[in-house]
Amino acid sequence: MTDDNKARSAVQRLYNTYPFPPEPLLDQPPPGYNWRWHWQAVYNFCCGRKPSKPNIRILDAGCGTGVGTEYLMMLNREAHIVAIDISEKALDIARERCQRSGVATARQGSIEFLHLPLEEAHHIRGEFDLINCVGVLHHLPNPVKGIQALTQKLAHGGLFHIFVYGELGRWEIQLMQKAIAILQGDKRGNYKDGVSVGRKLFASLPEDNRLVKREKQRWSLENHRDESFADMYVHPQEVDYNIDTLFDLINASGLAFVNFSNPSFWQLERLLDKAPDLLARARTLGDRERYRLIELLDPEVTHYEFFLGKPPLVKTDWSDDGTLLKAIPEVHPCIHGWPSRGLLDYDYRPVDLTADEFAFMEKCDGDRSVGEILSAVKLSPADVRSLQSRQLIMLH
Repeated sequence: MTDDNKARSAVQRLYNTYPFPPEPLLDQPPPGYNWRWHWQAVYNFCCGRKPSKPNIRILDAGCGTGVGTEYLMMLNREAHIVAIDISEKALDIARERCQRSGVATARQGSIEFLHLPLEEAHHIRGEFDLINCVGVLHHLPNPVKGIQALTQKLAHGGLFHIFVYGELGRWEIQLMQKAIAILQGDKRGNYKDGVSVGRKLFASLPEDNRLVKREKQRWSLENHRDESFADMYVHPQEVDYNIDTLFDLINASGLAFVNFSNPSFWQLERLLDKAPDLLARARTLGDRERYRLIELLDPEVTHYEFFLGKPPLVKTDWSDDGTLLKAIPEVHPCIHGWPSRGLLDYDYRPVDLTADEFAFMEKCDGDRSVGEILSAVKLSPADVRSLQSRQLIMLH
């Protein structure tokens, strides 16, 4: 057995022992939404407009116990979805989750679960408009091979949603992983023993110990479940990234970087607004250097979540008033509390609409153009662009 196959087998054993994520099965659809799993919201974020078709194909690459798959099914009812994973036990739970909650039957598109490693994605028929790969690439023995295998299944003009670990915000986790491995000795690979060793370590260390403080501050709420503890501290295969190694991985895919899904974190102004001379210097940097500077100054990055695109990826520019006035606006599908002037946006951040913004959005019925609505509402084209850039409306 090759080293890659040994590593893959070890990961498979972990997730058959501790299927992940361990969220409980529900007899109803999951609550709320995650816009990163909503095709219209993703396309609007990446390309600046509503996509032209809802009946797309989605690949959930490394679906685990189906928490993300369930949202993909619920939020994209016309999409045809294929979910793959290396763990048979996790796949069984994923199937049960989606059937039990009712999302598998309350939709028009199909769903297919396959027991398959990411690196063998070429066995799946057809291409996909959206590939979702959350928390998986960093657990492969060869992440480059994995991202390249998935890239081959992405359709031209398609989008790729990725989540991988960041090394700076996981420094204490790395130390505890190594400590547990040393104490396990020849019992490495016995994941239940690893969890037991890790639990005893945290219980024995002084309360002011850095590893204990970080665990209590950041991770303890989720790590009370052994499945989460094992995934974090006794995983047999993990690669943590920084901006430089992350973009090496992205470049190896041959895809175009679109944006981080949390763009506000990557704005230098929030860190250097009191030093305008340094901010001016930083603005001369290239994107990669600027991102690296941000994570060095704010080393709380536990993960990177971002979108890649396969050319040709057409981004719509609404800066021309003539084009904007002809566009058809709709209220963004991932806002909570609508219709109300006080609501939560696509990222669950509070928004207070002005009376005129609210009046405009009330008329966004998918039939009237921006120009028609503005003839009856006291907003400017710039105000409409603001609504669009804040992901409160979609244009098409």
